[in-house]
Amino acid sequence: MEQSKLAALVQEMTLTEKVDQLLQLAADFYSQAAEEKTGPMTEMGLTDENIQNAGTILGLSGASEAKRIQKEYMEKNRLGIPTLLMADIIHGFRTIFPIPLALGSSWDLAAAEEMAQVSAKEAAVSGLHVTFSPMVDLVRDPRWGRVMESTGEDPYLNARFAESFVKGYQGDDLKNDFSRVAACVKHFAAYGAALAGRDYNTVNMSERQLRESYLPGYKAALDAGAKLVMTSFNTIDGIPATGNKWLFRDVLREEYDFDGVVISDWGAVKELIPHGVAADEKEAAQLAIEAGVDIEMMTTCYTHYLAELIAEGSVDESLLDEAVLRILELKNDLGLFENPYRGASVADEKVILSTEHRQAAQEIAKKSMVLLKNDENILPLSATETVAIIGPAANSHDVLGAWSWQGKMEEAVSLVEGAQVYSQHLLVGKEVFDYFAPSDAAINEAILLAAKADKVVLALGETEWMSGEAASRSDITLPAAQIALFEDIKKVNDQIIVTLYNGRPLDLNGIDSAKALVEAWFGGTETGNALAAILWGDYNPSARLSMSFPESVGQVPIFYNCDNTGRPYESAPKEKYVSKYLDVSNYAKYPFGFGLSYSQFSYQDFVLDQTELTKDSQIKATVTLTNNSETAGTETVQLYIQDLVGQVVRPIKELKAFQQVELAGKESRKVSFTITEDMLRYVHKNQAVTSDKGTFLAMVGPNSRDLTAVRFNLVK
Repeated sequence: MEQSKLAALVQEMTLTEKVDQLLQLAADFYSQAAEEKTGPMTEMGLTDENIQNAGTILGLSGASEAKRIQKEYMEKNRLGIPTLLMADIIHGFRTIFPIPLALGSSWDLAAAEEMAQVSAKEAAVSGLHVTFSPMVDLVRDPRWGRVMESTGEDPYLNARFAESFVKGYQGDDLKNDFSRVAACVKHFAAYGAALAGRDYNTVNMSERQLRESYLPGYKAALDAGAKLVMTSFNTIDGIPATGNKWLFRDVLREEYDFDGVVISDWGAVKELIPHGVAADEKEAAQLAIEAGVDIEMMTTCYTHYLAELIAEGSVDESLLDEAVLRILELKNDLGLFENPYRGASVADEKVILSTEHRQAAQEIAKKSMVLLKNDENILPLSATETVAIIGPAANSHDVLGAWSWQGKMEEAVSLVEGAQVYSQHLLVGKEVFDYFAPSDAAINEAILLAAKADKVVLALGETEWMSGEAASRSDITLPAAQIALFEDIKKVNDQIIVTLYNGRPLDLNGIDSAKALVEAWFGGTETGNALAAILWGDYNPSARLSMSFPESVGQVPIFYNCDNTGRPYESAPKEKYVSKYLDVSNYAKYPFGFGLSYSQFSYQDFVLDQTELTKDSQIKATVTLTNNSETAGTETVQLYIQDLVGQVVRPIKELKAFQQVELAGKESRKVSFTITEDMLRYVHKNQAVTSDKGTFLAMVGPNSRDLTAVRFNLVK
């Protein structure tokens, strides 16, 4: 539909019809079972007219249901406007992929794009039009449960993944490619910086920090074409995001030139009241519409009070009209006026959880699992070794992670099931092993099996509900019963390989003496097959952490790109009066970018082709990478830069580029990066983004800790 026709359609709508376009309701309101909607309908003060005209629907699934609801909706809607169907498709629809934090650890942008493309295909054929993804919130505190939805602690890496997710979801022709869905970037802004890692908590930071570290991920997603933005629950400079006019009108609309749809998170408009910036729903409605929130999710402040605010002159009707137009434009961008059922097809639902999709999930899971420790090269395992697979996660199908909305645990592969492909010498218990309070019978059986084995794979970790939204934890160690089990097993067999299922970096105290550690995260539907392939050497691990693991929870938030201090620890680590702890080091146990391989890589001869850089020139940085082993493998070569003197304090290092390099056994190769002036820019005191002349360090290596440095100068 042409733009002029959309504008004319807005003018043809009544005030009530326009207000209802801004309402998003859950799928229950469109259920054929009347009792499912009667209670909520009465509680929210909604009429049948509100429901039949509500512009968007949340959480519906299934092609048949989608087509039924769309048909009935358009028949009842006076102007025949189609509805929009949205849902949280975060790391897979029915075929579940690794959680985003694990995807970030793959450092594989093509893998992220493929995940999004497969997820979109399964969601679209099931009738959905919009996914509430990607979440690009920068995360530095693993106590926050929603770190599992982010790709980590680094602005540059997060931005690259944000682009890949959007491209995978939306493709190049969203209007005509019905295997794609519109992407909604969230949560704008800085939700990942909630104080103390407590969900929904206050965010308190400077505008400069917001712009430098937290906004780049959202901006990258928008530049890639994301159609929607979701508000965050937190405050920004004391003002809740959902009512923050500066954030959405000035930054998002004016600076970033975003003309798409802004949607609140669930209930966030009404939450302006308990935040204490609105006295009632009427004030909340005014704040949100003035801030530029187009869709109110699952509260009715707009429904009940927006028309009244317009009638009394408190809100200009043009604000309502522009919100409605943006919603209609999104429906038009998806081709819904011409094809209201879009990709929904019962016949094509066979693509869901297809063999092809499961294989993609398995390959991406392999790329996402991080080998953290491998003392004495205890891994990979041999097919001839007797291996006991024990612990609460050994036979568990609880491997999908939070936000695996349509995923089914019974369709997931456990570690034991995956291991059976590689070995006939497995010792597996029959007792059900609880994560928190295992029975004496289960513990005794595990000890007996461990005593008989050459090596032990001890499968530990979190359950799904322990991470995700509203799953903040003050103690991020493993449950006490699991640490006790580790000690019991170690007494009879110290050849222990610990595998971990979890949605956040953990404090690993208590299992330090394991010979090997494999961070499997929540790896999705094919977790067991992927993890077994790594354990038995069918796949050489290549993942690198995208979020630091602390030495102790007392260090958090801990991240690699921290600012320097006036009394840096490195200047006198044995002195007291420097910035340090008395009881633990300043450093992460496993830093950002860290991960091992069954290959052994080395870096030599890091050189720059020149040591002076101008705005119009570039420096070529080259390092020789060698695979010293006989085993072919993939190394993620990382380039960091430090600005030694800036207008404001600069981070001690910042990731600026990376390359994944595959080398055969004993192969060497020169790996080059191009350094340009724009890589040296940062947010100054006046919020301008520019660079300063002076001296910089270029650093290269396998992670953010183990780096070789060379100096260069920016001259102007």
